[in-house]
Amino acid sequence: MPTNKQSSYLRFLNLIDALDRINPGKKLDCIEEGLLDKIVACAHAKQVILVGHLISSADLGSQATLHGRLKNLSAMGYIKMGASDDGRKKQVLPTKLALRRYEEISKCLEKAAKAS
Repeated sequence: MPTNKQSSYLRFLNLIDALDRINPGKKLDCIEEGLLDKIVACAHAKQVILVGHLISSADLGSQATLHGRLKNLSAMGYIKMGASDDGRKKQVLPTKLALRRYEEISKCLEKAAKAS
């Protein structure tokens, strides 16, 4: 018998799945989600995050893999890159599309929690 926490989480997963089906397009893989999570969390904390910081995150994958995933996120419209104080480095920022995605995920979480 599932507990309330388990059933709330399962409801949350179902809501997220429905959200992905409502918003057609390329679904993010787990590496892209991890990168986007870091980028949005840093933006929320008003911390600067650079491409170099992200591609050195060995916990998410190799530098080549992460660089490719950053390009994918940019092509899908989830991130943009801007100049930092040091012109040789690029700052990574979430776009309005990325922030909307996290607002929708938050709504799914709230809805799943209320249902328990």
